[in-house]
Amino acid sequence: MSDKNVIITGANSGIGKAAAYRFAYEGYKVIMACRNIDSSKHIQNEIINTTKNGNVDLLQLDTSSFTSIKSFVETCKQKYRKLDILINNAAYFEHGSKFKLSDDDIELTFATNVLGPYLLTTLLIDLLKKSSDARVLNCGSNIIKHFFNPKKEINFDRIKSNKSSDSFSVYESYRDSKMALLMLTFKMADEFKQHNINVNSLQINGAKMSKETLNKFTFKWKIIAAVQNLFFPPADFMADKYFEICTSDKFQNITGKLINHKLEIMEPAKNNKSNSEFAKVLGSKYYPDYAEDEKLIESVWSLCKEYTGV
Repeated sequence: MSDKNVIITGANSGIGKAAAYRFAYEGYKVIMACRNIDSSKHIQNEIINTTKNGNVDLLQLDTSSFTSIKSFVETCKQKYRKLDILINNAAYFEHGSKFKLSDDDIELTFATNVLGPYLLTTLLIDLLKKSSDARVLNCGSNIIKHFFNPKKEINFDRIKSNKSSDSFSVYESYRDSKMALLMLTFKMADEFKQHNINVNSLQINGAKMSKETLNKFTFKWKIIAAVQNLFFPPADFMADKYFEICTSDKFQNITGKLINHKLEIMEPAKNNKSNSEFAKVLGSKYYPDYAEDEKLIESVWSLCKEYTGV
């Protein structure tokens, strides 16, 4: 697989790091796209030495910054003739943190988790088009199950505001961003189908978080996350799902789908014949119908184009 190139954002910790290991072990050319180069360098060396794969590159990328994304893409175009796999893994979820703006004056959670993947994928389209089997994976979360509640909806005003408020919650912003990312997945799949580029999303039910990640949370959320860690699978469990979705023949012609941790294609809740709400919320077969609202999908798409200018 030495002729296959894969970009993994946030590849220096958690599932991203585990995925970088897996692809490197399998002989892929791995491009680690990380915000902090200094703290990521030893991870790169560790992966190279452990896997005996010297084709592990490390490039600076802050997915919340349009300038950083554009610089990263230009570097990739200079260094690589094509891109086979793009995994939009990086995410901002520092629960308990106060309201923050990105470098482009956009609420940081949405900028990192939605606008970043949109701009990065769109700008890399020329490299993806040169692959015979191009695949994009957007990393989602089961936090979208909050939208089974018909009263829940994406708070677009929070995204556009440049002022904090006492009611601001990173948790709620993260929830909204992951729903918007799923909608973006559906739209990208339609837009990029003409270029034979498959775009899917993986619903992540959780993975053990590193000490570095836990330390970013406020005290209350750190305790909650530490308890959750007791029940979450190791990071390489989900990393293996990344690998299967992005490389196996099973998913070669699949696009515009949400896939669960069992590698099953999920369906909108309207296809659930059971009247039990618990079956929808607690199960892993269905996602909220809210994600299929065509007007909202177009709103997310238009918002991405408006803010990025692409």
